[in-house]
Amino acid sequence: MPGGKRRKTGPEKTMDNDEIRKLLDELAVFMKKNNLSELELDIDGAEVKLKKAGSQAPPQTIVAAPAAAPGAQPAGAGSGPAAQPEQDPGTKTVKSPMVGTFYRSSKPEADHFVEVDDEVDEDTVVCIIEAMKVMNEIKAEHKGRIAKILVENGAPVEYGQPLFLIAVQ
Repeated sequence: MPGGKRRKTGPEKTMDNDEIRKLLDELAVFMKKNNLSELELDIDGAEVKLKKAGSQAPPQTIVAAPAAAPGAQPAGAGSGPAAQPEQDPGTKTVKSPMVGTFYRSSKPEADHFVEVDDEVDEDTVVCIIEAMKVMNEIKAEHKGRIAKILVENGAPVEYGQPLFLIAVQ
């Protein structure tokens, strides 16, 4: 609002993780469908700003990933959102359900959720994706063995980006 004053609209409604995930998924699909590179919302002031991809060079975000732990299998070059992993027969891909930051453990000093060759089932948490300051646990969704870890710890990920390959049983 002009002058920086905001009108109070009553008690704030909070969203649970499922509602946030659904909203982020819908926004990611909307942005991709409409070739948008930027979306800015201001709920209380009801402002919405959209930026078409290619209309101006987007600001660069540099994320410094922590050094890989010994024995960790880092993602190779070209493992960005556009790259599709070579999927062997008998493997399933765990994809990112949202845009955010990929973390292999709940805290920097904690053990990784999974390593290559670990056995997993449908409910095994394999990583966390931070989106809008919310930590979202991502589950394997398949029973099998972790065959490849496709993303570096601390790296930004896109909606639908492959994160892991699981050799299914």
